[in-house]
Amino acid sequence: MADQNERSFQRQPTIFLNRKKGLSGKRRKSLRYHREVGLGFKTPRETEKAFQKQSNVFTNRKAHTKKKSLRHARNIGLGFKTPREAIEGSYIDKKCPFTGNVSIRGRILTGVVQKMKMQRTIVIRRDYLHYIRKYNRFEKRHRNMSVHLSPCFRDVEIGDVVTIGECRPLSKTVRFNVLKVTKGQGSKKSFKKF
Repeated sequence: MADQNERSFQRQPTIFLNRKKGLSGKRRKSLRYHREVGLGFKTPRETEKAFQKQSNVFTNRKAHTKKKSLRHARNIGLGFKTPREAIEGSYIDKKCPFTGNVSIRGRILTGVVQKMKMQRTIVIRRDYLHYIRKYNRFEKRHRNMSVHLSPCFRDVEIGDVVTIGECRPLSKTVRFNVLKVTKGQGSKKSFKKF
């Protein structure tokens, strides 16, 4: 039996290791397998096993009927416009307030985009002032919040100011959805009072 400190030989399943050694004239490729994915998002075909469709759109209609777009988009109200990408786009997101099964109710807040490392979720920073009665002064404080970002908002960058609306819990930490994006100056750590 092998010692516990020894590890078995492991390789990535898509790499052929026993290639010929006579490749001196050609440029050598690395033995690491990777795929390029644009815009930071994986396409639904790469991540989901089920067929991606909107729940309230019937896709199996007869062929001879009139052509009409098979897409459901709605107005969420509260004075927010539905983005053009939500109406004309082809993405499927069940947590999108414009095309999915999420209603906006409760609080409407604003914040600055701080991190964009998750898929369809961003971290925003909300700054506020807290009053200290003993010294009769205010101190700066902030909170970070995880917020769902629908694919209909395409060119969001760090430092942009976003308006978010409260919805049902979408995950362990996400309870808000992005409703509007306005371009910011770019400094993510500077204190801004909304």
